[in-house]
Amino acid sequence: MSNQDPNSRIIRWLTYLMFMMFAMTSDSVGEIIKEVKVAFSVTNAQASLMHSLPMLGIALSGLFLGFLADKIGRKPTIIMGLGIFGVACYSFLIADDFMLIVSLMSLSGVAVGVFKTGALALIGDISSSTKQHTSTMNGAEAFFGVGAIIGPLIVAYLIHQGVAWQWLYVIAGGVCTVLIVGALFVKYPNYTREQGDEVKKVSVIQSLSLVKNPYALGFSIGAFLYVAAESAIYVWMPSYLVCDASTLRATYDCYTQGFSQTLAIYSVTAFFILRAAGRFVGIWMMSHFNWALVLMLFSGAIVLCFGLGLMGGKQVALYLFPLTGIFMSVIYPTFNSKGISCFPKNQHGSVAGVILFFTAAGAAAGPFIMGLVSDANGGDAKYGFMVATAFAAILFVGMVYNFVKNPTQKRLAEIEASEYSNS
Repeated sequence: MSNQDPNSRIIRWLTYLMFMMFAMTSDSVGEIIKEVKVAFSVTNAQASLMHSLPMLGIALSGLFLGFLADKIGRKPTIIMGLGIFGVACYSFLIADDFMLIVSLMSLSGVAVGVFKTGALALIGDISSSTKQHTSTMNGAEAFFGVGAIIGPLIVAYLIHQGVAWQWLYVIAGGVCTVLIVGALFVKYPNYTREQGDEVKKVSVIQSLSLVKNPYALGFSIGAFLYVAAESAIYVWMPSYLVCDASTLRATYDCYTQGFSQTLAIYSVTAFFILRAAGRFVGIWMMSHFNWALVLMLFSGAIVLCFGLGLMGGKQVALYLFPLTGIFMSVIYPTFNSKGISCFPKNQHGSVAGVILFFTAAGAAAGPFIMGLVSDANGGDAKYGFMVATAFAAILFVGMVYNFVKNPTQKRLAEIEASEYSNS
């Protein structure tokens, strides 16, 4: 199927909406936790399960079920994952118990791991080159960024109107239903599975064996480091920017100007807006510039923003921390794209699952490690950001090596010739 085929355009938009729907729920968890803690009188540690268990579900699902996209095909895998996700979302209508809420969130995480690996593999099927693959991946992550913005806004609006936050999941379930109908009726590209002994190799064992592959492992470690650093922004930045962390209520009196106070209150939203905008620009950037150079420069800018934000204190971090959204925007989708593009299309689902595992692991482990370090130093979130800066610095060193040595150049050229030459 040519990427100019009308079906390819429809599939591309359905994929974008899948990413947006996922982000609407996953990146609203901070707003939801505030309500759940009050409603069910749970501790911070218990409430954190609403973030960590879905991430664990995504990680394990990506690693152990990512092969399904290669074994049974992209379309059945996506519909299966969306079906499970939809059931979990609609079940929130009867979720009036903390354990049920956490269980449904965990189930939705497993479902995300299934349909997301299918969607990531599908991007290769509708791309005519590795460069277009990267542009499409940036588009998908741009819509993820949009979902990360509107999800928390929907929750805030629902609560303000006196409506239960669970309706966010019902709304997501409605979007999911539309996506299932669209997937059922649109014609997907022909996916030819390997025959004979090769089809038997498409399994959990094959997925696990990919972890040892230098290309899969390299990009997976990069994804882990990036997500660990990124999570510091939306998990710990609000705590760092609060003027007096010892009080029970967040105060922003130390910011003398009205704009500064407003930015402190909505700093995470500002970050998500800049990240989403950067990803839309990234679609163009990755089509016109050397991806390795862009990643090296942008990862270096993240280290600079983190370092200066820590040295300059809250008044400087207020501007530099949200600004990292611009520089973070293209890193993860490019890791995903180039990592997947180092393998033939009949392995795209499996390798996408491996990268997704490390991604979710970074999202779960990063904030936890930062929290431990902060607690060990009097609870000051500044020390957590020092850990995040270390993650970002290691990532920058890796990006310098990647630009100078260009270890994937030959491999990507081989895949371009063998997998995309006839697209």
